Parts: sequence; structure tokens; C-alpha cells
Amino acid sequence: MGKIRLLPDALASQVAAGEVVERPASVVKELVENSIDAGAKNIEILVQRGGIALIRITDDGHGMNRDDALMCLERHATSKIRTKDDLEAISTLGFRGEALPSIASVSKFRLTTREPEALSGTEIVVNGGKIASVKDCGEPPGTQIEVRSLFFNIPARRKFLRTENTEFSHLEQVVRTQAIAHPEIRFALVRNERIVFQLPATTDIRERIAGLAGHDLASRLLEIKKQTHHGVTVSGYIGPPGMGQSDRRKQLIFLNGRPVEAAMLSYALREGYHTALMKGQYPVTFLFLETDPSAVDVNVHPAKREVRFHDGNSVRDAVIAAIQETLTGAMKRPVAGVGLTGMEKPEAPLPADAKQADLIAPAEAHSLRNDWSGFSPQRTDPVGSTNQPSSIETAERTNPVDSENEPSSFETEQPPMRAEDYRLMGVLGKLYVLLEHNEGLVLMDQHAAHERVLFEEMRRRMESEGVPSQGLLTPLMVELAPKDFDLVSQNVETLGKLGIAAEPFGGNTLKIDSLPTFLKSDDPEAFLQDVIDEIRNDSDRMSKMRLGEDMVATTVCRHAVKANDPLHDAELVKLLADLLECEMPYCCPHGRPTLIQISYGELDKKFGRKV
Repeated sequence: MGKIRLLPDALASQVAAGEVVERPASVVKELVENSIDAGAKNIEILVQRGGIALIRITDDGHGMNRDDALMCLERHATSKIRTKDDLEAISTLGFRGEALPSIASVSKFRLTTREPEALSGTEIVVNGGKIASVKDCGEPPGTQIEVRSLFFNIPARRKFLRTENTEFSHLEQVVRTQAIAHPEIRFALVRNERIVFQLPATTDIRERIAGLAGHDLASRLLEIKKQTHHGVTVSGYIGPPGMGQSDRRKQLIFLNGRPVEAAMLSYALREGYHTALMKGQYPVTFLFLETDPSAVDVNVHPAKREVRFHDGNSVRDAVIAAIQETLTGAMKRPVAGVGLTGMEKPEAPLPADAKQADLIAPAEAHSLRNDWSGFSPQRTDPVGSTNQPSSIETAERTNPVDSENEPSSFETEQPPMRAEDYRLMGVLGKLYVLLEHNEGLVLMDQHAAHERVLFEEMRRRMESEGVPSQGLLTPLMVELAPKDFDLVSQNVETLGKLGIAAEPFGGNTLKIDSLPTFLKSDDPEAFLQDVIDEIRNDSDRMSKMRLGEDMVATTVCRHAVKANDPLHDAELVKLLADLLECEMPYCCPHGRPTLIQISYGELDKKFGRKV
């Protein structure tokens, strides 16, 4: 008898579950996606012990009849694709027919479902992949799935689960992400009989973001008006310059309603924010992309997290263009908004007599917002990002009040800021220029401000004239690693436009005849290596302007006025005026803030005049 044999169905399902069901969050993801595909308008997720003991998901979608309910527990059974052509243009979140049988094989599983026109529903109970019972039941239209004792029959998998809090954190992130992707659906999340949040359906994505991450964050976001580049439609909300975070985990990108990850998209975000964020910081984004489903392959990852684009360059260019246009437009005016971290609200206890349907009732349910755990990006408040209303027309401040009403809208359009609206008060610490504005106290970092002014001036010259270069008295011979030499040899023309005259000189040696005139580095070889690193990082579609901007940013840092450099009042006023004329005045080329405002409202709170 041969050694190779077919696995029993139960064992094969458990093996498949290893790819689909990693942890409770995986179960929630698959089941919520099924609810969305079923046209649900209300989705409730109830969990106990981080989803390890119980996950119950209830929706009001179109439901199933008995035959379909039984068939959905078979491997590779799906209603979402029929032919190879369907696979090449997937528009639903699920399509493989693997999730339900995989989940049922590693849990104590119960499914109840009813179609709206049916007189009764169907209940199916499955234990570890074996159907225990099938019967009629009374059930409201829609589907409810219970998953109990996850991995009860696979102890090895169960022991690798983390603590209850850790598992719930992953699970909650899945629900929050789907809730932002589909604001038209009402979501409720209940943990251990406590309501974590209830989100009413809305057509306003910013309102949904505010419900999850707080009004403060939502009010500071910049809107990307729907625009189409290269056949890709981009819309959504992004953080202004200065609003960054230390990792990419909170960059939310949705493609045709599906949360996705792609290194190329992360790169596009970084490029879009080039010079607008500090090094090592990542932008806050809620980005929605729409494209022809046939132009993207979502069937490249077991959990469908990663996607592959047929024309990734067009998608990347569309994202970069949308971000840069939005940032540049926003910098022409101050942008409303305050800090990112809202007051945490405890989970509300679930009333003992509350029914499941009550949790998703549209009118009675009051919305409870829990501070988005981990979603508090590090930032400094640039003057262009204050929540205080513009009062340029008003000569005097109104008296502070004892309480402050939360803004009723997210309006961010305000008049441009002008240098004449400021009054010079002095210089603090020989670096920070104190300015009075009718919205409060403004501090200007004279070094960062001068960096931005010089940067934009040199960038304009570079765009129109190219980078000026200076010939070396003695050519510089640089020996490179073979892969670096090949890379440079392919980009000699690009280097020339950046002021670097280079040519091969035998072996892996490069002869440098000229360098940019503004290069003051004592180590030109190190500078050249930095340029090579930039080329390598973007070897597919290298941006000459990006490389030039990096060179200019490094240079202006050395030429800008420093701390302790004394400036006359007239020079300070001129510096402010020049800064406010810049395309992006609120941060230096390295992403640090140039202007920070302390509003009168904040001062009133500090001095106890406002609560």
C-alpha cells in the first residue's frame, strides 16, 4: 500500500482551519465579512473571554434556507463565484467557501438563519466538524452564528492563544476596521455583557471615525475629495503634517470596501507625506480606493489581507497625487482640530434584561464611545491645526465661559493666515519667537521656519534650473559594491540632473567629476552612499525630485539660522511673512513643526477659568 493517502475530511478541515482561523479575531473577521456580503444593515458582535469562550454574531441580512445552510458548511461551497471569470473580478469580501467549515471544525458551532419570506428558520449544531442536529426554529430574518470553545479539540493551537485582553484587542481592531469601511452599517460590540460601542449607521465617514477614535481626532483630519488618477478613485481622510505615529499599524487603507495591506501602498503614503512628517513617523490615514475588481488580485493571501495590483505604479501614483494635493491645499489655511487623545469612557454595563435586538435598535440605543486603544498618534500642534474658531474680524476676545460645548460639525474651511495678524512679543530661549494672535499665543521655531523658507526657495530653483554643480579639482574615485555599481551605472543621467557628474572607471570604481554646489559635507562618499540608498529604495520608479528634495533638506539645515542666532525684529517679521507664503508653512522639511499655537481656550483651562 502506498504511503500517500487522502486525509479524512475532519482532519483536512482542521488543517485548512490552520490557515483561515489563527485566533478569535480571525473568526470575527470571516463572520462579519459574511454578514456584510449578505446585505446586513445591523451587525452585533458579542464575545466572552476575548472570544475564546464565545463569539456570537447576529445580522439582519438576507439569511439562508435549509439547503443553503447545510451547503455552506461544506468545504469550497460558496454563492459568490461560479466561473473562472468571477474569480478574476471579485467584488465580495468572501469567495472561497472555506471559512464556515474551517471554523465549525475547531469549535462548538451553532448556526440559526431565516430568509425574510420564510415562515420558519433553520438551526444547525456542529461539534468539532460533525453535525449534531438540524431542525426548524423560530428566528428573526437574518443569521446568527455562535462559536464556543474555540480550538477545544486542538489543544496545541489553544495553548498558543494569548491573554484574554490581548485576544480581545485584536478582535476589537477587526470590528473597528470593518466599521470604518462600512459606515452605512450599524455595528455593536459587546464584551462580557458590557457594551464597548454602538455605532449608528451614517453616510458620513468622518462621523464614523469620530464615534470610534474621538471627535478631536476626526476634527483635525483633512478630507481627500474624491478624485480619480490613472483609473483609481481615491477619497478619505488623512492627518495633517505633524500628526504622526511610530508604526504603520494604524494606517487604514480600504480597496473596494476591503481592508488591505500592501508594501507599495505604505510606500505611497510615505512619499505623499515627504517632508511633512518627522523621520520614523507614519501618517494617520483612512484611505478609500476604488478600482476595477479585475485590476486587482485579492486571492494571494490565506486571510485575504494582502493584494496584488496589475498596475501597481498607477495605484501608487494616484495615492501620492491625492495626498500631496490635499496637504498642499490644506496648508493654504488653518485647519480646525485639537489633540488626538480623547477622554476614555468606561464600557457601560449591559442591562440584565436587555435583549439582543435591543442592542442594534436604531433610535433607543445611545452611542457609547470607547477611546480607540492604541490610536493616539504622537504629534505637536501646528498653528494650522487648532480647534478654536477663526476670529480675524473680531478685535476683542469674548469672556471665557464656564463650560464648552462640543462642536456640532467638522467644518475646517477658514480664511488664510496673514503675517499682519500677528504681533511680535519677543524671543524665548534665543530660539522660539513669541507671537500674539487673536486666537492665542503662537511660538515660531526660527531655525525650523528658516529651513522651510530656504527649502522651498531652493526647490523652486531646482525645478526650473536643475541642481547647480561644481567641478572637483581632483576627480573623486569611489569603489562600490557590485550591486551598487550596477545601480549607479543605470542611473548616471539621473545623477547628472542632481548635480552629480559620475561615470564608470573600470571594475566597480566610479569617477565623480562634480558635486552639487550646496554640498558642504566633509565626507562626499557618505553623501553619495546616501543617494545610492535612496535610488535602491525606489529603484522601480525613482523620483528625481524626491532625491533632490532630500539633498536640499539636508543642505538647508546647515544654512538656516540656528538657535542663539540673534535676529532683529524686522528680520523676524520678514521670516514669518516668508514662512506663511510657503506651500507647506507648518513644518520644516524634516517634518518638525515650525509654528505651535496655545489657544486662549487652553490657557483659560490651565488657569481654571474654563472647565
